[in-house]
Amino acid sequence: MRRVVIVGCSGSGKSHLSTALARRLGLRVIHADKVFWKPGWTDPDNEAYRYEIERLTLDDGWIFDGIPGRVADIVLPRADTVIWLDQPTMLCAIRAYGRMFRYFGRTRPDMAEGCPERFSLRPWQYASSFNTVMRPRIEGWLYAYAPKTPVIRLKGDRQVAMFLSQKA
Repeated sequence: MRRVVIVGCSGSGKSHLSTALARRLGLRVIHADKVFWKPGWTDPDNEAYRYEIERLTLDDGWIFDGIPGRVADIVLPRADTVIWLDQPTMLCAIRAYGRMFRYFGRTRPDMAEGCPERFSLRPWQYASSFNTVMRPRIEGWLYAYAPKTPVIRLKGDRQVAMFLSQKA
């Protein structure tokens, strides 16, 4: 496991897992949100974003933390493992709101500078529609760009903890 993509709903624990796994495996983390967003929550220039992700995933060791979306065709073919955090919708929403309040007015460590947390209904909207909107997209990207890449599905915090304990 040297080129890992971690996907899952907002609040599922992607950043936590990517950071812990990176420490254990001696890899660098690419937080997708940190690369994607520009100050003031501005969308990046698409070509510049794709170029940056292309550059960051050239070497042989990294963990990509986030939904690949616009760069699925770059990231997924290079991955040797995909980890899918499949947490309950309510838990994801609660964690996303907890993170929002914990970092309110400040920028999270896994987010781009100049993008402070602010109050929004988006975490609930995103979490409640994840299984019907994002899950099929992610499955489609995996089918199209990484059909033979192993996908490790972790359901719940216990499975995540067991997985991490095996990587120690």
